[in-house]
Parts: sequence; structure tokens; C-alpha cells
Amino acid sequence: MEEPIEEWLKEVLMLDHAESKMTVKQMKIVQAAAEIFARKGFAAASTSEIAQQAGVAEGTIFRHYKTKKDLLLSIVAPVMSRLVAPFVIRDFGKVLENQYESFDQFLRAVIENRIEFLQRHMSIIKIMIQEVPFHPDLQEQFQKIVLAQVLSKMKVVVDRFRAEGKLLDLPSATIIRLTVSSILGYVAVRSLYGHQEDANWDDEAERQATIDFIMRGLAVPSPK
Repeated sequence: MEEPIEEWLKEVLMLDHAESKMTVKQMKIVQAAAEIFARKGFAAASTSEIAQQAGVAEGTIFRHYKTKKDLLLSIVAPVMSRLVAPFVIRDFGKVLENQYESFDQFLRAVIENRIEFLQRHMSIIKIMIQEVPFHPDLQEQFQKIVLAQVLSKMKVVVDRFRAEGKLLDLPSATIIRLTVSSILGYVAVRSLYGHQEDANWDDEAERQATIDFIMRGLAVPSPK
């Protein structure tokens, strides 16, 4: 195939090829499926279309993957364990462990770190945003591999700002839920519909608006 392979897919293909001796045809199938799932979504993608783009017979797909769902899992599951999880532990973990003077400074660091990751791995993020909410097995993996580690690290940061009186006296879990929901909303819109397709999209303004929105809801009001 002539289209360039994104870095995340190169990494996963190389790891799978080394560990399970993935054939050249399998590698083409996985690449084609990833591109089509990202562009059209899992439900709208057909195995015949994937086979055509991969340059293989449709029956070849079913020799390697029993169902289209198995093909989706073969893409998303290793990405979560080998790409997203190490990022959470290493790169994102460093952001969460830094000391910040204010909660909005922390929010900006989190968002900027996420955007850098998004830019490197756009198509797989699209697949995860589109498909994880609709597949319980992917939700379970996401919660175990990614979410649990992020929430435990975020709680330490939120607890500190609450103790310093810089955030409303709400349960830390509530503050995290409200914060993560707003950030994910910005990230999802940006990655699926945002800055590359919309000439009117002002990314810095949208980023600041997201931070301001969170802070207006969570910051302790100044005494009058």
C-alpha cells in the first residue's frame, strides 16, 4: 500500500510481527482495517472494503480473524497495552507528578501533553473515541490498562489543591470526573471535527475556554 504508516501502527506491527510472526498479508489487513475504521467507523466498515484496500481476498481476512470484531480487537487491544499504557505510565505520569502553583496551570499541562500525543497517533485515537463506548470488552480493557492509572495519579494532584483551599470542597472523584469530561470533550471535538477541517477553529482559544470553563465551576470564589 502506498499510504504512509503512522508511527503507532509501525510500532504495533513490528511488535506483533516479532512476537507472533504476523504475515505480510496480516500486516496489510491490519493497516487497511485501521485506516478504514478511523475514517468510517467500525459499523460502517466492511470486510470486503478492507480486503480490497489490503489487496487480499476477503476470505483471507477470515482465515486470520474469525469476525470483524476480532480484527478491531487485534488493533485496539495491543495499542492500549503497548502504546497508550506506557505513555500513561511514563510521559503523562511525569505531567501528573509535577508540582503546579495553580489548578489551571495543571490543566494546561495536561491538555498540551494530550495534544502532543494526539498529533502523533491521530487515527488510533479516533478509533478508540469512536469504538470504546460501544464495546464492553474494550471498555473493560481501557479501565484496567489506562483509566485506573490516570485516576489514581490525578487524585493526588486534586487532593493537594483541595487541601490548600484552591478548589471547591467537593469529593475528589467528582472534581476528576468533571475535569476529565471537559478535557475529553475538547480533545474529541478537536480530533474528530476540529482544527484541520474547520478554518474558523482557534485552537488556543478553544483550549483556554475549556480551562476557564473548568475553573469557573471548581475554583473557590474570592471573598467579597
